[in-house]
Amino acid sequence: MIGPPRLTRFEKARIVGARALQISMGAPLLLEVSKGFSSPIDIAIEELEMGILPITIRRTLPDSTYQDIPVKWLLPEQK
Repeated sequence: MIGPPRLTRFEKARIVGARALQISMGAPLLLEVSKGFSSPIDIAIEELEMGILPITIRRTLPDSTYQDIPVKWLLPEQK
């Protein structure tokens, strides 16, 4: 894998924004919602941190090729 071994802040913002939009448009949730979550952004952040989003990051390399990396590989290990 080339590039940072974790999600960049830009990748994280893009994922959370896209997922929050999906949730606000009525997409099914991937986790049980408790009373602590009040907005689609909060739910999207929690789904990302739990590692349950089936999303792949595409990183473009300097030679115009790309790498597809599952988000699970870029998250810190769960305790």
